Amino acid sequence: MKALTLLIALIGVVAAEVFLDERFSDGAAWEKRWIQSTNKGETAGKFVLTHGKFYGDAEKDLGIQTSQDARFYGLSTKFKPFSNKDKPLVLQFTVKHEQNIDCGGGYVKLFDCSLQQDDMHGDSPYLIMFGPDICGPSNKKVHVIFNYKGKNHLIKKEIRPKDDVYTHLYTLIVKPDQTYEVLIDNEKVESGDLESDWDFLPAKTIKDPEAKKPEDWDDRAKIDDPEDVKPADWDVPEHIADPEAKKPEDWDDEMDGEWEPAMIDNPAFKGEWKPKQIDNPAYKGVWVHPEIDNPEYAPDATIGKYDESCIIGFDLWQVKAGTIFDNVLVTDDVAEAKKIGDELWTATSKAEKKMKEAQEEEERKKMEEEAKSKKEDNEDEDDEDEDDAEPSKPAAPAEEAEADSADHDEL
Repeated sequence: MKALTLLIALIGVVAAEVFLDERFSDGAAWEKRWIQSTNKGETAGKFVLTHGKFYGDAEKDLGIQTSQDARFYGLSTKFKPFSNKDKPLVLQFTVKHEQNIDCGGGYVKLFDCSLQQDDMHGDSPYLIMFGPDICGPSNKKVHVIFNYKGKNHLIKKEIRPKDDVYTHLYTLIVKPDQTYEVLIDNEKVESGDLESDWDFLPAKTIKDPEAKKPEDWDDRAKIDDPEDVKPADWDVPEHIADPEAKKPEDWDDEMDGEWEPAMIDNPAFKGEWKPKQIDNPAYKGVWVHPEIDNPEYAPDATIGKYDESCIIGFDLWQVKAGTIFDNVLVTDDVAEAKKIGDELWTATSKAEKKMKEAQEEEERKKMEEEAKSKKEDNEDEDDEDEDDAEPSKPAAPAEEAEADSADHDEL
């Protein structure tokens, strides 16, 4: 029995497969594997190979970067066709918004084999769309969209992406039992079942159309106290004439009309009278509309399962370019995806952050030196200005003596 169990486990390991493992590590060769869409013409942006301004490993962190602002980006690659009807589907890739993105997509799309890659565009039918999308401080989400019967369905949960300038690993796992997991940096951030977290199907139950609230059903928790009576002196005007107002001496009724004093708030006014509230002795609680099974609902075991997928691509719009994509993985092996994520992200992320912090420290010191130098230059200029502004010195004593002698000679 143990041998049989081991054999089954080994078969499972052998059957697991990696369909795409793109690391952009072979120079310009990636341009032969990836097809650029020409659908957007001159408004299409270009991807360039780079590890960015800061990185953890110069080789491992090479990826393709959006290079032009306010452009559409369309790029896709093909892999061996496969179906996830009876096996997991794992989509995984890294995103680095080095430009501190303000508005733009950072997601991938999974397609079937019918996509015309050189004409891929925003309306091209896809199977799954997954990844971060940021536009402004209040619109930041991780998309998880499935196509079901020709319609795209968005996840009902809110998943917040990472919005800093560092590289982050995004993973979507779709399991054969129609459950899913979303991981960021190899940590689970969301999970559940497809039917519950998307509106693929009609509701399982609906309100019974035959049920009606009984006419004698009292759902008022509080009622007016029948014994409470409005005080006799309650009703007074809200505004009254100002008792301190006086008619001006030069007021002419014929010329100015009849004089009326200014109105002021009445300090005795108490507002609208309402009786006190007491518990309703006839209260039966909130009436709940009975529900029945929805005749239009039927479970569907095909949700999230596709006969064939063989293309993955980037179909994006970015206002400010600079995002680097790397480590694009399509597999049915959850464990292998985690292993690759640890190898290509976990192992380099700390070093990447360290390099960025070192660059920022160097830039800070440079700015301090420039500010100090500028301050010293300004002080030197001030000293020169003071020298130029010195008043003329008084005549020397010898000169004064000669002047006095001349005066005496004249006398």
